[in-house]
Amino acid sequence: MSAGHRALVADLAEALRELVLPLLGAHVGRAHAGAGHGGDVTFEIDVRAEALLDEFVASRAPSLAFYSEDRGLVAPARGEADAVLVVDPIDGTRPAMAGFEAACVSVALAPLGDGAPTMGDVALGCVTEIKSGARFLAQRGAGLQSSVAIAPSANERIDRLFWTYGFRGRPAHELVTVLGDLIDASSVGGATFELGSACFDMTRVLTGQLDAYVEPGPRMIEEIPGVRTAFERVGGGQVLNNSPYDLAAATLCLQEGGAVVTDAAGRALGDRPLLGSGAEFQMSVLASANATLHARLLDVIGSGIERLRAIVLGPADARATPGD
Repeated sequence: MSAGHRALVADLAEALRELVLPLLGAHVGRAHAGAGHGGDVTFEIDVRAEALLDEFVASRAPSLAFYSEDRGLVAPARGEADAVLVVDPIDGTRPAMAGFEAACVSVALAPLGDGAPTMGDVALGCVTEIKSGARFLAQRGAGLQSSVAIAPSANERIDRLFWTYGFRGRPAHELVTVLGDLIDASSVGGATFELGSACFDMTRVLTGQLDAYVEPGPRMIEEIPGVRTAFERVGGGQVLNNSPYDLAAATLCLQEGGAVVTDAAGRALGDRPLLGSGAEFQMSVLASANATLHARLLDVIGSGIERLRAIVLGPADARATPGD
């Protein structure tokens, strides 16, 4: 990708930030405006950001396609696109509406070849914090540029863990069953947070403010029959876990910044589809500051999955492996 592409990604993120910044904490932005392509509630603040995205791409990059949470895939007006922008104009809409700092703009860019692009095709990723203006800009194979210090934690201990996870659209009973041991182990010697933005959560691992971000939802659905129903109950009929547009830019930033990112079973995310927002496209995530901590967290998550399986299916059925 060229310097022009880098500037485009960074400029788009900044333009969206400048639009949303005056609306942080304003109640006018909380009005419901329908549902987005991904199934989540669309708020008025989202509508305004999506309109700017459309205008920016038409003006600055009319030959590019773009994919967003509320619009899905939008092709250029003329000709075929050779690249696609994957944009979450406000990752952390609810914190933004409350005026909190845990809200970001996420912009990724990937070439469009003969096949459908994957997470591993993302060439550029930019995460910009709306309130502070802090920026993380990564190019695959060329490292990470950041306006704040990058200092991933050296902590390898679960009982000293500072970490975060998300409740939005997730059934509380099932999620805490999986994460309960981790919550209890870090309750006194560490700390647990629910901050409301996957991008903000993940970039805290880069700054060293947090040791890990844990999101097991899609693994829970994949491995335990019946759990999807609980997600749909909380999500108003939708499954609301992280989609590629939530993760594309932040994942590249963490990879280029030296953190460890896999799904919640330890599998690489690179072969996962980049364009899509339904349940079949959603990804569990484990982002950790170092490999030793990552391995220990995978063990704890695995134990939590087995605990939930035993509750949902009963001890006899829980002993069977998925697919038996």
